[in-house]
Amino acid sequence: MKKVGNHNSISRIYIFSLAFLLTFSLTSIAQNPAPATVATAAPAAPVAATGGGDAVKGKELFNTNCAACHKLDAKSTGPALRGVSGKHDMAWIYKWVHNSSEMIKSGDAAAVKLFAENNNAVMTAFPQLSEADIDNIIAYTSEPKAPPVEVLPGKEAAGGGGNSTGGISNELILFALAIVMLMLVVMLVLVNRVLTRIAKANGIEVADKEATTPIWKAFARNQFLVLVTSIFLILASGYFVYGYLMQIGVDQNYEPIQPIHYSHRIHAGSNGINCKYCHSAARVSKNAGIPSLNVCMNCHKNIAEVSDTTATPDHSKAFYDGEIKKLYAAVGWDQTTQKYTGKTQPVKWVRIHNLPDFVYFNHSQHVTVAGIECQTCHGPVQTYEIQKQFAPLTMGWCIDCHRKTDVKMEGNEYYTKIHEELSKKYGVDKLTAAQMGGLECGKCHY
Repeated sequence: MKKVGNHNSISRIYIFSLAFLLTFSLTSIAQNPAPATVATAAPAAPVAATGGGDAVKGKELFNTNCAACHKLDAKSTGPALRGVSGKHDMAWIYKWVHNSSEMIKSGDAAAVKLFAENNNAVMTAFPQLSEADIDNIIAYTSEPKAPPVEVLPGKEAAGGGGNSTGGISNELILFALAIVMLMLVVMLVLVNRVLTRIAKANGIEVADKEATTPIWKAFARNQFLVLVTSIFLILASGYFVYGYLMQIGVDQNYEPIQPIHYSHRIHAGSNGINCKYCHSAARVSKNAGIPSLNVCMNCHKNIAEVSDTTATPDHSKAFYDGEIKKLYAAVGWDQTTQKYTGKTQPVKWVRIHNLPDFVYFNHSQHVTVAGIECQTCHGPVQTYEIQKQFAPLTMGWCIDCHRKTDVKMEGNEYYTKIHEELSKKYGVDKLTAAQMGGLECGKCHY
């Protein structure tokens, strides 16, 4: 009887090749959905403002002089200004902008009424603005409101996560390809059976595989390998157990979701607000403190929505505006009347940095006395959309900082005498915090 090679191995190669090709094809198709179609409404033509001002220059002047108290389409400290040229004549507007208080004192009916409607809020006088500047601002406020983006019927908005491909869903295509792959596997099995029957009918004997010793038996018989492997596993286990135990209580990169989304990227980054404006307690207290919502309202009384350029791929303008509304609900601020209602809601902030009870840390000593920047411990917070714990806050991390950080002597007479004595003792010009006693146990532990 004639012997031939094991043709089952060839079948396995075919099956593996087909499975690989089909998998690659499925992945490619699933990752290339056709773009959704959207249509935007054509913007309306700008309305010519009285005086023929320049709306582009007017926008710049509006943002510089008016935006703190006015919005185009919503009431703020002052009334909404879109279309204001249709409510008053330009001569009246010139006088009002230059000195509103004088008009109110003179008894001008329109001025007195406007003053009363806005909670008797006194408008800042702008005598430095020329009539041409005011014309430009009016031109900007006379522009029609931009229409919203409209989605064509039956289509999904771009970026909305639609997964249609030429009208056929990806799921349907994947299901069809899976059926085809299953049919091919069944066909290969049937072909293998036919070839086996033909071989037997023609007296062809398929060569059997030679019996070999299983690798685990060969390994178990080699005592040297068993000994080396055992030692390696014991050392590796000890290393990983030690590493795991050392991470207990270390919450580096902890990034909880807060009840009101607060973006340090916008406040400390884009707007350049100093950290100690909100965390004022860090200068004089052990704790940095959670800023009062009244601090937020110092700005957000007049900032009810963010600019269009603030939005990111992850957070839309509508998202940020919704978070400001959460702030208003918490402090009881009525945006329409520009008054507090007295109905407040507590905000349950989630604490991020939390040292053990036996550890003493004083913010004022580091911020005010040592002059350490907030970013040294808290990382580049001006880039964080969601605040996280930047440093591990372990004992080793603190000690390493004390060993590397020089004591700030400029304008710090408290350390002058001891600094002179210790600098001579150690033979250095500047002492580190460690040389000043920063490694003594009692400095940080009760």
